[in-house]
Amino acid sequence: MFDRFDRKIDYLRISVTDKCDLRCVYCMPAEGVPHLRHEDVLSFEEILEVTRAAVAMGVVKVRITGGEPLVRRGIVALVSMLAGVEGIDDLAMTTNGTRLAAFARPLADAGLRRVNISLDALDAARYAAITRGGDVADVFAGIEAARDAGLDPIKLNCVVRESPDEPDARAVAAFGAARGIEVRYIRRMNLSDGVFTKVIGGRGGDCPRCNRLRLSCDGMVRPCLFSDLVFSVRELGPVEAIRRAVAEKPRSGERSSAPISAIGG
Repeated sequence: MFDRFDRKIDYLRISVTDKCDLRCVYCMPAEGVPHLRHEDVLSFEEILEVTRAAVAMGVVKVRITGGEPLVRRGIVALVSMLAGVEGIDDLAMTTNGTRLAAFARPLADAGLRRVNISLDALDAARYAAITRGGDVADVFAGIEAARDAGLDPIKLNCVVRESPDEPDARAVAAFGAARGIEVRYIRRMNLSDGVFTKVIGGRGGDCPRCNRLRLSCDGMVRPCLFSDLVFSVRELGPVEAIRRAVAEKPRSGERSSAPISAIGG
């Protein structure tokens, strides 16, 4: 698939839930956000249908996101379903890592190939402050479990205010270097004000090269993270929703009123 700016669209990010077990200061308020009704969230069968349509139209890379995908009940079964779709060359997941110690091996056995793990600080107190109560030891255990399970490569996503030179980011960089793990730095975003920059060490935020569509957990295909354009797979059907999203994908992001916790950043 090519959009009107001749960008090849071959990457689908799938948000499987709007729920998360952390309350990161840059993602949501301390009290959390209102959750979708159960019936408004796509079933595994619906997600599989959309994925099959997207792959038939040219998608080769699929990433599972959230919220936090590991809080979605039955997530290993969904990974197995998606892994069975012929034509997917890269099946990955982005997770905060807090539950990964228990899930890494089952996910790998189900067909997941690699993970990106969020890690914004190594110091336990700093991590707890940023995540409003998370335990960084859980993430360390998740990283080791992912390595043991053969999920490769593992990448770390580190959110920074301005620069990788900040103390927490430098500590994460040293942690990654000691283990041969790549670190990507993501400056804090503001969807409603259109504040975003390129990911340092990755391809996110690089509008001229963007190859992505996003499927939110409530069934909306989004052509751009920083846009309110949405196309419902339940109303239009997967093929037409994807076709319209590609046809109307903007040249660059501007702003969005949707909470990032629900659309999988």
